[in-house]
Order: sequence, then C-alpha cells, then structure tokens
Amino acid sequence: MTVSGSGLRPVWAEIDLDAVRANVRAIVACAAPAAVMAVVKADGYGHGSVAVARAALESGATWLGVALVEEGVVLREAGIDAPILVLSEPPAPAAPSVLEHGLTPVVCTPAGVAALAAAVEAAGAAPLAVHLKVDTGMHRIGCPPDVAAALARDIAGRAALTLGGVCTHFAVADEPDDPYTAEQLRAFEVVLAELDREGLRPPLVHSANSAALITRPDTRFDLVRAGIAVYGLPPAPGLDGRLELVPALSLHARVSFVQDLPAGERISYGLKYRLERATRVAVVPVGYADGVPRALGAAHGEVLIGGRRRPIAGTITMDQLMVDVGDDEVSVGDEVVLIGSQGDETIRASEWAEKLGTIPYEIVCGIGVRVPRRTLGADGARG
Repeated sequence: MTVSGSGLRPVWAEIDLDAVRANVRAIVACAAPAAVMAVVKADGYGHGSVAVARAALESGATWLGVALVEEGVVLREAGIDAPILVLSEPPAPAAPSVLEHGLTPVVCTPAGVAALAAAVEAAGAAPLAVHLKVDTGMHRIGCPPDVAAALARDIAGRAALTLGGVCTHFAVADEPDDPYTAEQLRAFEVVLAELDREGLRPPLVHSANSAALITRPDTRFDLVRAGIAVYGLPPAPGLDGRLELVPALSLHARVSFVQDLPAGERISYGLKYRLERATRVAVVPVGYADGVPRALGAAHGEVLIGGRRRPIAGTITMDQLMVDVGDDEVSVGDEVVLIGSQGDETIRASEWAEKLGTIPYEIVCGIGVRVPRRTLGADGARG
C-alpha cells in the first residue's frame, strides 16, 4: 500500500480527490441508467485505494472492484461497507476470508464454485452471491460460453450460493473500429439468452470497462466497471476528450544539486547524453525505483522547472535523474513537476506512455511506495 506523509526526501505525489469525484460524476452521468463500479485494484492504480473508494462512493459509484481478496480486506478494514467484487476467481484457501469480509467473488470454474460453497457450508453462513465470468474472447479468465449455462445451473442448485451477476471483459474496446468487440458482445448475448430461457439470468449483467463505456453504449447493461477513467486518464489516446476527465495524480520533487558543466561532457550511466555547449545540470532525487522509467531519458522525456519543459539528461538511475537546464538560473529546492502542471505547461502520464510505447495505466501503477502521497480534496484539506 502507499506511504502517507511528506517524507524526508523532497519527492511526493499529489492525489486530487476532487478530480476523482468529478470523474466519477461524469462516468455516472454517461453510464445512466446503469450503475457504476469504481475499480480500485492495485491500490487504486497507485492513487490509494481507500481514499479513492470513499471519493468514488460519495460521487455516485455503488460498487467497488478489486483484483485480490487481500485488496478487498483492506477496504473492509478501513470501514467501507459498499459491495466489493473480486474480479478474479479467488483461490480455494481464500474462500473463508471472502465470507468473513463480505466480498462478492467472480467464479468461472466448477472447482471454484465448489470451494466457495464448501466454505459457506462449513461456516454455517448465509448464501453467498457470486458473479459468473464468461470468456467471450479475451482468453484471460472465464468459462467458455458453451458451458456458462451449466455452471449457472450448478450455482443455482446449491443452497450455499446465489447467482448475483454474470459478466465478461472486452479485449479491444479501446479500439472502436475493431469488429472483435461486436463479436464478443454477440457471444455474450447468446449466453444471456440461454440464461433467460432457463430462468437463470441474474439481477446484474456487466461487461463495459472505461473504454466500452465511452465507445459502446450497448455494452453497459446493468453495471459499468470503470477503472482508468476514475483516475482522469483516457483508456486510449484516440478516446481523449470523449468524456470530460481530470487527471487525479501529479508527481513532484525538488532539485537536490546543481552543477555547471563544460561542453563535451557526457552524463549518467552509459555516457550517452553529450553536452553540446556549457550547460547547467540539475539533479532530481527520484528514479526508476520510484516508478520513473529508466528509458524515459532516451525517449526524450522532459520535466517542468520554472514553468518550462526541460529535457532529462541521460539515463535515469535508480534514485536520481539529471535535467539539462541550459544557462537558466535553477537552485537547490526549486520544484520539479514530472507529471502535472506548472505555469502554462502540462506533462501527462499519457505523454510518458506514448514516448515509452506503453499505456498510462502502467505509468501510474508504477509509481512506487517510496513516493509519499499527499491527498488533496479530503474534506477540503490536504492530508
């Protein structure tokens, strides 16, 4: 989980919960009349799962989504009592914890169904609602469509379980022109029709992630699982602006060392960055161990100092990076913005992702526990 407080090293991330609230309100309005699940797995995509969960629930989300039973336990221990879906079938040893903490698990195998039913029976607990995951083409987890009805019958036939939902997940919803999403949806609708015929269709049907919410209104059904959009980032560059979103995370540091170097000097590991003229170089005490990718320097990454874009000079090291500031006056203690805004300039996580050939999800999730989080917008104050 993330570290709280200001820390001793001048590096921090700011999490704007008012931005989260605004994003969730926009998602809720777009999804209506479907309900909204805020996905807060991976410690809220690096933003802090508990704080984000509370802000999302305040703003209209009615469900929370996590990847691990342990992540659901963290939310329950923080006093959050909203429905929590564990998005993958939990391993059998985790079944008692699912019951103890009132989580709703996804299931997709007969063994998983049996393990949860056995745990309910052993505890003498009330029937447990589960959601059946159908693999319509993502090929990650889920039961094949042609066995979904049989598994639903298995669940419905057990006194220990109830079928609370059925779901699938799209592989290319962030590519609106790809026909594969329509193929997946057709496969899912065949399953739903079979469940209808057998009187097994559960109260909640869900398939849409953030991308499908934006691009495919016909996938919203009863519940939308919003992940990256909660944090103010578009699911793909081509979807930027389709929903009004505000990035919730910014990454900051302060200059720790400044030196003037002559033309011809080379900088950092590998000595690949050569100074073409006499230059002032600022050191920033944050590196790849904190989630600033090592390759960002070679990919022409920049930071903001004094409201201006400055090139990263050379290879990013584990704990530090260097910045070429030319002949500008820069001093120890000056603020550096790695992600976020300063003056009229803005660097977004999606910019890093584009330079590095990845997705903004990986960027924000990668900001590590060595970086303290400062929460803005918590009861109107900084936490």
